[in-house]
Amino acid sequence: MPKLSLDDLKKIREGAKKKAVLREGGPFRAKVTVHMGTCGIAAGAREIMQVLMTELESRNIQDVNLSNSGCAGMCSHEPMITVELVGNPPLKYSDLTPEKAKEIFDKHILGGSPVLDYVIASGSERTM
Repeated sequence: MPKLSLDDLKKIREGAKKKAVLREGGPFRAKVTVHMGTCGIAAGAREIMQVLMTELESRNIQDVNLSNSGCAGMCSHEPMITVELVGNPPLKYSDLTPEKAKEIFDKHILGGSPVLDYVIASGSERTM
């Protein structure tokens, strides 16, 4: 196994700082994670990611952190996203379509009001 270089450690530190910024109410008001394990990709997660990227770019929104992750463990409910707003528990949205993703973007990510019809889980198994 190769040893970590000083540059590798700096990259890890910067990544941790970005996560802490959301937790502390820094420049990001929200973190949106698109679950892109093989099950998610097969179900359409790439299209959901593209929709969210387009919404962010077309509206020039800089304070939403969009990222991806692997499988969330609920393959039959893919494609899924997790939305985390500062000071609120994360919500997992399931069985998404591009239209549902746009609605979640407008109402929850920008507006702060969850779209409960699409929520499958609330809370997190980890500390953000």
